Amino acid sequence: MSPTLTSVSLTANVLKTELDNGLVVLLKEIRTAPVVSLQVWYRVGSAQEAPGQNGIAHQLEHLMFKGTQSRPIQFGQLFSAIGSQTNAFTSYDMTAYFHTVRASQLEPLLILEADRMVNTDISPNQLSSEKRVVISELQGYENSPEYRLSRTLMNTLYPNHAYGLPVGGTVADVESFSLEAVQSYYRQFYRPDNAVIVITGDIEAEPTLQLVEDIFGAIPRPGLPLANFTPTPPTPGPVPQQPITLSEPGSAPLLQILYPLPAWTDPDFAAIEVLDAILTAGRSSRLYQALVETGLASSVSAYAAGLQAGGWYEVDAVATLETSLEEILEVLQAEISQIQSELVSAAELDQAKTQLQAHFILRNRDIDSQAGQLAYDQVVTGDYHFSETLLTRITQVTAADIQRVAQTYLVTEKAIQGQFIPSELTATSPQASGMQTSEDFSPGIPVDPAAVAQFLPPVTHEPPHSHQALPEKFTLKNGLRILLLRDTSTPTVTLSGHIQAGTAYDLQTKPGVANLTAENVGNGTKTKTALELAQGLESRGAGLELAAFREGVDLDGYVLSPDLSLLLETLADILQNATFPEAELNRSRQRALTDLQMDLDDPNRVARRVFQQTIYPSNHPLHSFPTLETTQAITRDDLIQFYQQQYTPENTILTLVGNFEIETVLAELETLFGAWSNNLNSLKLNIPNIELPKQNSFTNPVLPGKTQAITYLGHQGIERRDPRFYAALLLNHILGGDTLASRLGVEIRDRLGLTYGIYSYFAAGQHPGPFVIQMQTAAEDTPPAITATLSLLKQLKESGITEAELAAAKRTLMNSHPVDLANLDQLARSILAQEIIGLPTTEIRDFPNHLAAVMLEDVENVIQELIHPENMVIVSAGPGVNAPELLTAT
Repeated sequence: MSPTLTSVSLTANVLKTELDNGLVVLLKEIRTAPVVSLQVWYRVGSAQEAPGQNGIAHQLEHLMFKGTQSRPIQFGQLFSAIGSQTNAFTSYDMTAYFHTVRASQLEPLLILEADRMVNTDISPNQLSSEKRVVISELQGYENSPEYRLSRTLMNTLYPNHAYGLPVGGTVADVESFSLEAVQSYYRQFYRPDNAVIVITGDIEAEPTLQLVEDIFGAIPRPGLPLANFTPTPPTPGPVPQQPITLSEPGSAPLLQILYPLPAWTDPDFAAIEVLDAILTAGRSSRLYQALVETGLASSVSAYAAGLQAGGWYEVDAVATLETSLEEILEVLQAEISQIQSELVSAAELDQAKTQLQAHFILRNRDIDSQAGQLAYDQVVTGDYHFSETLLTRITQVTAADIQRVAQTYLVTEKAIQGQFIPSELTATSPQASGMQTSEDFSPGIPVDPAAVAQFLPPVTHEPPHSHQALPEKFTLKNGLRILLLRDTSTPTVTLSGHIQAGTAYDLQTKPGVANLTAENVGNGTKTKTALELAQGLESRGAGLELAAFREGVDLDGYVLSPDLSLLLETLADILQNATFPEAELNRSRQRALTDLQMDLDDPNRVARRVFQQTIYPSNHPLHSFPTLETTQAITRDDLIQFYQQQYTPENTILTLVGNFEIETVLAELETLFGAWSNNLNSLKLNIPNIELPKQNSFTNPVLPGKTQAITYLGHQGIERRDPRFYAALLLNHILGGDTLASRLGVEIRDRLGLTYGIYSYFAAGQHPGPFVIQMQTAAEDTPPAITATLSLLKQLKESGITEAELAAAKRTLMNSHPVDLANLDQLARSILAQEIIGLPTTEIRDFPNHLAAVMLEDVENVIQELIHPENMVIVSAGPGVNAPELLTAT
């Protein structure tokens, strides 16, 4: 095993303390950026739910944001006010709340978390409102055929255990939750002796520990001792004689298999992890080669769920349009049988171990990931070192261990097999719902920042000055632009790149050419096959992906620092020497057709497609989308021509952030890319001007079997270089930049309870993109949610915003800016984005100053110029919606 892999420690310098009240505190100094991660994990999840209370842990997670006895305000507004990037999740064995924030704002965050640990105010109105939000979330999950199949199989695998029930709950149980039950659950499990706090980042351990003791230590240990609620190991249910089959509305056939597994701490789990890597980790893995490379499946994936009391191994495959699930199942079982009967090779075993070790380092580069891993280990196993213990066990796994665990756990007689077979249903006409309630959908009073401020702990307001290191920019003689930033905080390198070869160019070729070209660039070069290219990277745990978006092809790579040359050599090879083998093209086309079928059954994808094609006319580069017919018509010559025209050095930008010497890497890039030539026939985009719609329009593409609608509202917006961008960004933050703290979030989600999530954004890139409001709602809630949104926009247009709102938005965005840049992947993408747009390298440092310079008058002008509630394109995809009243703002 490489010394690099074994010398990096997650737990080095971690300080663990247990306070007198039982609270476990883990602290780790990571002094790479002026940012900290605070995470509060409770040892309670769906595994602790009584019969009839499935989903109560998740319901409580939502209610934890609704306010406390002394702070009767949406906590999302408080977290937003101090610039925290905040979220939460519920799982089987835990509920977690996590924040990333400037280090100077740690103390107010701790005060707020301590307050809601024991003082959350759960009222009848809040419970009723948040039930609607949770039900919207659950119905959104039901839009996914994979979710519906998994829910059915899990209940069959573990029919008498909470692990067999969905974490989010069922609609029936959520509707039945009583106020007393939720309050009792909160008092039983939300207490210091059932919690773990982890803080990583720019801290000093001892003073930070004292701060935690001062704030959380004041919470007394409850008088009643904490009951032992560790879940018992689940007992698998009887295995059906035939696969469970769901024949419901959908797009592509799905196969899913579940095998029961032991708990994460079981000694066999290390070998299970290695077995999983051999089966599914990367393009060179056994199941990918047997199913995807042969054209039988569009995709195959698997994971080993290791929980506190037990787990399962899940294998998922999506059939291509020409394949039966029976064929896939036969091949899958043959691959498993081979591992059970024959020892894996030493090379295969070593590659799997290297992948697991490298991926552990790569996924724990940032402070949030490290905090989350430490917390998960502590909560599930009682030992924050456990992941490193597991990694050590992985190095000791033998080929015989792989064979043994395959024989023990991947047994057909123990497997729960499921199939999703799409049925052919025609869309029904929209019908009015008899369940719609009478509500007041006139907009409420906008949130007053002064009202938020009165409930904030003391907050430090820092000037908008950044010490962010800047990249060095180089341009090779052939026009290739290179941005390099050295960062020695981890032994890794992140690559972010861009090629002017996105789907906007499909208008000049054929719809789908850009996607298929990006998909096939890595499918073989003049000297290497697709498999050889994949094995070269995967043997070192590295990755390289290309994906086409509207304005370009994104390049994303990651690698351990000693293997950077391998990543760059592979990139240079595929960008200059791709051969586009016909057989690989045909297989990727089949996958594209299957993916397109699934997109056309996805309310989000359908809504976006119709929304964009309504805003932009057919002669606009943003109008074009691939169809089944255009994808079938694409030839190898089409890909080669597009590759030669667009994959050129003048169209390419490469950004590298990580642990390397700049002079060395620059010399290597010059050697690898210096001879790359340009094409005089490279395509250029023609962007016509777009007029606003003359009035609001409403479209409702109906997708059978969907219970939640995805709605897009909007119209043409601006480009990133527009001088109004910073004012528009601040306006958007106030309007819909945060689903909990913005005007739209407070009104549509929090006050009215009509949506699980609503947010807005200006899609401002190299060229003008749309202004978008997006939401998810039940069919009966869609008309009132849209009406309330339009009313709020009209109120904004008439009354504007206040100086206090603008000042609060500035503080939030300026505080969150260094948080964004603390993640190396996000930093690399930010550096790349500003180069694509044509901004100076100093933009990542100057960004807060641009925000600070925005005046109220600037935002008021932007409201009048860029927000048009009577000229909106409105698209709701999913269930039928009866909404003739949606054509004007009221």
